[in-house]
Amino acid sequence: MSDQTKGKPGFFQSCLGCLGIIVILGIIIGGCSAIFGGDDEKSSNKPEEKSQQEEQKKAEETPEEKAAAEQKAKEEAEAKAKEDSIPMEHKSALKKAESYAEVMSMSKQGIYDQLVSEHGEKFPADAAQYAIDNIEWDWKENALKKAESYVETMAMSKDAVYDQLISEHGEKFTPEEAQYAIDNLK
Repeated sequence: MSDQTKGKPGFFQSCLGCLGIIVILGIIIGGCSAIFGGDDEKSSNKPEEKSQQEEQKKAEETPEEKAAAEQKAKEEAEAKAKEDSIPMEHKSALKKAESYAEVMSMSKQGIYDQLVSEHGEKFPADAAQYAIDNIEWDWKENALKKAESYVETMAMSKDAVYDQLISEHGEKFTPEEAQYAIDNLK
């Protein structure tokens, strides 16, 4: 042999070493998954066993619990049927109304006007009215946010803010909502 090949492992020996390491890693991983993988027999996910367990739970329910569960299922079905019967345009108007209320702190009347405006959203009046009738919002809080904005950005007096809040050319809040805002300005 020449001096260059002495002390250096051959290609075949290097491959065997790598293969040995891979086999050992595979054994270790397999052993760990067997130890920590859990027992499939204990936690069976077979559909027939699940349905048997559900039936057993139903059999253990009292008549009152069964009646309550049936009533809840009936109410959910009615709510879904009602939701499905609402025209898409009405749902869209409600979603847009919620956006105006949240982002721009608008009043009910201001939102309605924006929804039906030919320069705004152009919803039909019935869709806009549905939105106004079904939106759940704290209008007094919106009036307060608007009042705070007027005071901070335009340095307006409380009387001027009140007038702007109730103005038909302004924010269109109710007098009660506007008074709440004025009373709670800091």
